[in-house]
Amino acid sequence: MEAIILAGGLGTRLASRISGIPKPMAPVAGRPFLEILLRQLKSAGCGRVVLSVGHLHEVIERHFGTGFAGMQVDYSIEHTPLGTGGALRAALALGREDAMLALNGDTFLQADYAALLRFHAAAGTAMSMAVTQQPDIARYGGVVIEKERVTGFEEKGRSGPGWINAGAYALNRNLPWPQGLGERFSFEKDFLAPEIAQLAPAAYKVDGFFLDIGVPEDLERAQTELASVAL
Repeated sequence: MEAIILAGGLGTRLASRISGIPKPMAPVAGRPFLEILLRQLKSAGCGRVVLSVGHLHEVIERHFGTGFAGMQVDYSIEHTPLGTGGALRAALALGREDAMLALNGDTFLQADYAALLRFHAAAGTAMSMAVTQQPDIARYGGVVIEKERVTGFEEKGRSGPGWINAGAYALNRNLPWPQGLGERFSFEKDFLAPEIAQLAPAAYKVDGFFLDIGVPEDLERAQTELASVAL
């Protein structure tokens, strides 16, 4: 099993809480958040991780080196910002298996990632997306699911319960990128949204704990709530 973690975020909204470290290295329950994600992947049977890094990438490289918890760690380095899409495309190019997991470096999802890859293989799609239900989707935006496929997205701002993109994917290494994207682009806005009809990602429904540490109040929640999550 191989995985990509997008760990190049600037963490602008966390500037008051972290200084001199990239967002995925924010301390959570006594350890860098990125360690929590890596240990979760290790428990799922992952043997190799590609860390997609940019901002302050040296901090991450010094901490993890070429291996962590028995997993090989490689790096895809953004020397200029590529956006989530450009970063993911570059990291996928370093893959060795037909399909890879891809996780956001600021999001924890309590999910069976080995099962996600099995689900993806059975679905026969180029992409599968983990989705989870939230009591209020206003911050995240929603996903529309029809016949176990993601068929559309709802804009951020609408209050109320619904399914959201949980920020975890199984992706074929030869994902069909459309021409004209350029080197820098958003995975969600420039690729997923306009290509959703052609991609028809399989929806992998997860009912486990979900937390995005991208805002100070949720980083604070993580200090206690992730401390008790069994990895």
